[in-house]
Amino acid sequence: MKSLSIFISLFLGFVVGAVVLYASNINFLEAYKVMFMGAFSKPQYLSYIILRATPLILTGLSVLFAFRTGLFNIGAEGQFVIGAITSVIIGYKLTLPFYLHIPTVIIFSMLAAGIWGGIAGFIKAKYGVHEVISTIMLNWIALYFSNYLVMSDFLHRPDTETTEFIQPSASLSLFENFKNSESGMLFLEQHDFIRDFLRPPVNAGIFFALISAFVVYFILNKTTFGFKLKATGFNFFAAMHAGINTNLKMFQSLFISGSLSGLGGALHVMGVSKNVAVLAQFEGYGFDGIAVSLIGSNSPLGAVLSGFFLSGLKYSGQKIQSVLEAPSEVISIMIGAIILFIGIQKLLDEKLEKFFSSKKMDQ
Repeated sequence: MKSLSIFISLFLGFVVGAVVLYASNINFLEAYKVMFMGAFSKPQYLSYIILRATPLILTGLSVLFAFRTGLFNIGAEGQFVIGAITSVIIGYKLTLPFYLHIPTVIIFSMLAAGIWGGIAGFIKAKYGVHEVISTIMLNWIALYFSNYLVMSDFLHRPDTETTEFIQPSASLSLFENFKNSESGMLFLEQHDFIRDFLRPPVNAGIFFALISAFVVYFILNKTTFGFKLKATGFNFFAAMHAGINTNLKMFQSLFISGSLSGLGGALHVMGVSKNVAVLAQFEGYGFDGIAVSLIGSNSPLGAVLSGFFLSGLKYSGQKIQSVLEAPSEVISIMIGAIILFIGIQKLLDEKLEKFFSSKKMDQ
């Protein structure tokens, strides 16, 4: 029943998008055709969607982990930023062989972002400050702290508003040497599909994202630790009277949640940007993670699927502006509408249950 209501919410979101396009004198069928072709007509489009899905899956996992343990992590954006800037520090300043450098960057980035998320858990447990307020404030602190580090002598690349690039040993890029080698170019000339698929900066980040989804599923559903986290979220006072250290669990929940977003930031740097720039505003990966979590029904598998869906929607949505001169903002309106309809999912579930019950009675 829940899956059906999710699909209905997605359908209604596209209906809202069609109305907006119609109001803009754009043929919505043509627009959706352009979006479909813009996602699936070329191998490189699929590669870009995978590339963009990686951070969305991880921030979605971050938000859902907190949701499943009774907490609302609005701070995935700031934790993503902390993970990104930490990966630059470790990736640029340390000199290690790649088999040590890559895990070191990942561990420190997750640790830093986990601590950033854990701050909200600590002050909630210690002083009762709601995590929504604290994580929102921590987002802004993370943004300006990152900008400060970018422009500091410690990391700043002269005559730019970016950091120095991470060392090659910290990179997760795949096939870079192969694509630039003589034999590689010869091979790619003879294999159009592979050549187009490898055209974007292909990297190993998606594998880390998929492994993280499995780990989150395992922790929440197969471990005593996960049971205690969920018990604290479902009924704080019952868990406390059952002997669970609820204050510690709140800290641990937001620590793990933050570390997942931090991993997303690190993978984005290690696989795509290779450095961090001064941010005039948030990039949106963490806030999109809320949409990923909600569309995916707060399940790890759902986060993976909705991460790909949202990535494809955002990437293909850019095409309607260039091809049809349609407002690209229609994609954001569609996503907002989908989230709104998912927000009233309980009403949809009740209506669907009543509908199917009446059908059974008639039979």
